[in-house]
Parts: sequence; structure tokens; C-alpha cells
Amino acid sequence: QVQLVESGGGLVQAGGSLRLSCAASGRIFSVNAMGWHRQAPGKQRELVAVISSGGITTYADSVKGRVTISRDNAKNTVYLEMNSLKPEDTAVYYCKAELRRLAWNPYSEYWGQGTQVTVSS
Repeated sequence: QVQLVESGGGLVQAGGSLRLSCAASGRIFSVNAMGWHRQAPGKQRELVAVISSGGITTYADSVKGRVTISRDNAKNTVYLEMNSLKPEDTAVYYCKAELRRLAWNPYSEYWGQGTQVTVSS
């Protein structure tokens, strides 16, 4: 079994900061890209940021300059540092990882259960 467990969400005032973490555990051979998506009420899930196994990052335009994604490959963990938070950042944030459980498996996508981020004005 593979699990992705997120932590670090919560309630913060506009302009504040939060750091999200997501750790992948279980039988894992290798991890490719890891990333964060979010879904606000009544909206579709959208990409926030993604980081490749080599450290190449991509950000949504809405968060560029305010968000930093990083990872610790030894711990199969991805982080999302969010600064200058806005009320429109309020959403459930989901971690996603592309990984192989065994050497001969293809890469598959796994999702975390989500963590709530609420930004008050």
C-alpha cells in the first residue's frame, strides 16, 4: 500500500504564510514528479505547483512569486511554502505523486486526502 499524508493546513489571515507537507510512504521503488493541486468550493481542481524528480518546478500563474515548492527525495516528501496568502487561496489542497511501487511497474498517480487552507480577509 502507498499513502500520501498531507499536513500543515489551517486558518490564516490574509498576508500570512503556511507551509504544507506531504509524505509518501509504503512500498515505493521510485518517485517521479510530485505536486500540489487545490479545489475551492464550486470550482474544479487546479494545479498549484509541481516539481520533477530533478527539481524542475512549474507554478500556476495565480501563485507565482508567492509560493515555493520543494522536495526531499530521501524522505519522499514534498513541501509547499505559501506566503502573502489571499482569501482566494482558500481551498482544499491535495498532494499528488507519480511513483512506481516496484521496478517493473509503470508510474501511477497517487493522491493525498487533502488539507484545508482557509485565508480570512
